[in-house]
Amino acid sequence: MNIEVASDWYHDFFGQDWLHLATQLFPPERTRAQVDFVLQVAELPPGAAVLDLCCGHGRHSVELARRGYRVTGLDLSMPSLALARAAAAEASVQAEFVQGDMRRIPHRAAFDLVINLFTAFGYLEDEAEDQQVLHSIAQALKPGGRLVLDTINHAWLMRHFEPRGWSQLDDGTILLEEHEFDLERGRNNVTWTFLYPDGRRHVQSHSLRVYTLAELALMLRAARLALRQVWGGFQGQPFTLDSRRMILLAEQS
Repeated sequence: MNIEVASDWYHDFFGQDWLHLATQLFPPERTRAQVDFVLQVAELPPGAAVLDLCCGHGRHSVELARRGYRVTGLDLSMPSLALARAAAAEASVQAEFVQGDMRRIPHRAAFDLVINLFTAFGYLEDEAEDQQVLHSIAQALKPGGRLVLDTINHAWLMRHFEPRGWSQLDDGTILLEEHEFDLERGRNNVTWTFLYPDGRRHVQSHSLRVYTLAELALMLRAARLALRQVWGGFQGQPFTLDSRRMILLAEQS
């Protein structure tokens, strides 16, 4: 198996097929619990300014706005942003949604908190581009502002790596997955095949640079973001080799 993924795959990946999957994976109670955890560990004061970086269809942005925070969601995907704006309107909350590249956040010293959740870090072409994202986050934070970054744990992925798998969504769609890990580049290359109940078939691929905690700690330090704590899940579990998630709290220093 040799999975070929374009270096700029993220430009058109997050269209209707991805959104069809994403909107079924996250029930509202899961989003609320994740926001509860973020607010607890970030110690965010009421009415603070929050940037939801790579906000997707806005599930965290809308929940934060519902709780009275001043929220800006930034994402490259116009279809995702359209859903986010619709969700905010339906919930009767105010949130600003902006199309943009996470390497070039168009704000300086504007936010008390930046969140980057659900493995939205590591998309870009190489480590230098990912480092630029962290520099951009540091510049967007107010002095002492905080970052909560949620991604997959490299150690867990290596222990549980499966080249193939499948699942069935609530509407009957079958999702076939093929995985190939590039050990030299540290990237997980994936092909998804959607088999819809009406007979349609859609194939799309993506690639993620999967960082270790040690690598991310160095990158944060280079961006003048001080790593404060790490958890293994949104219930506050300790971070271990067997943690599926890696949730980092960092502070602008």
